[in-house]
Amino acid sequence: MSDDEKAARLHHLRSEALAKGDPLALPVTLASMFNLPGDPEAGVAGYGRMDNPTWDALEAALGLVEDAPVLAFPSGMAAIAAVLFAVVKAGDRVLIPSDGYYTTRLLADRYLAKLGVEIETRPTATFDTGGFEGFALVFLETPSNPGLDVIDLSAVCGAVRAAGGVSVVDNTTMTPFGQRPLELGADVVVASDTKAPGGHSDVLMGHVASRDEGLMEEVAAWRKLSGAIAGPFEAWLLHRSLETLELRFARMCDSAEVIAPRLAAHPAVKALRYPGLADDPAHGLAGRQMTRFGFLIGLTLADRDTAERFINGCGMLAPTTSFGGTHSTAERRARWGDDVAPGFVRLSIGVEPVEPLWRALDAALSGAA
Repeated sequence: MSDDEKAARLHHLRSEALAKGDPLALPVTLASMFNLPGDPEAGVAGYGRMDNPTWDALEAALGLVEDAPVLAFPSGMAAIAAVLFAVVKAGDRVLIPSDGYYTTRLLADRYLAKLGVEIETRPTATFDTGGFEGFALVFLETPSNPGLDVIDLSAVCGAVRAAGGVSVVDNTTMTPFGQRPLELGADVVVASDTKAPGGHSDVLMGHVASRDEGLMEEVAAWRKLSGAIAGPFEAWLLHRSLETLELRFARMCDSAEVIAPRLAAHPAVKALRYPGLADDPAHGLAGRQMTRFGFLIGLTLADRDTAERFINGCGMLAPTTSFGGTHSTAERRARWGDDVAPGFVRLSIGVEPVEPLWRALDAALSGAA
């Protein structure tokens, strides 16, 4: 099924099972207990830590766009933690990008390492150097956040499988409408749905997708036993937003493809990363494995103060630490300790009309320089 077909069916997925008189919109099931006479039965809701009809509908919708079974979690990090703790045991080796989302590394260093797991890191641009023998789990992020380097998913996931490991791909920056890691050989996909899938800056959610039945059983057990469950209202919010994801994502990517070359040519910009630019180091690979080039742009300004003036001086930028919302956002990532220049800015393009957005960016850059 093509992405267009999935996006179209997503709007009608719920109605396929509706009886006459059922609400077209998904109801929110706010329940911790369910009527459960007699012995428990498979497929019958029993307790709120294990079952919720709102989750079921959300996971069906996410499963449609991922083309794989899905489990929902209360944040992207909850999804990542579930996979790590479901797969890894004491004595295992785990490989994580040194320049990917930093909280994944913090979780591994602070908790997995104390349980006897050996953590190693490599930069995204040379991630395959050294091979993958001996790693129980290899965590990948492409494009990397925030540097936007790209990994050859097909080659790396194939090599990890040949070496006996599990490949886990964080697909937050691209969503299933921009990149399909499972089709490229990944064993597991994790994502923060707080970003573009939610899109409205009002919900924390994440998910795990995999076609490995045994692995998903372990992840489901971790969710049930750890209590890392999504609230039904949050699940409802994400379900509502998914129906416009394809539309919003397309607009954001279209605008980024217009704005990126203009930023690259701006005298205030010292360096720029965007996989959609023909001279970007990741362009060729990105064009082969991604269906769009994404909505994130990395630009480097002269220094910390110039970056702060640009962000705070642009009326069409929200200075925030997330991305993927309907509004454009910008953040100086060095403030969190990322290994980037002090003037590096992660720019997330929103759904604003592109020309007014560009005029605001241009004016802020000129005023900040």
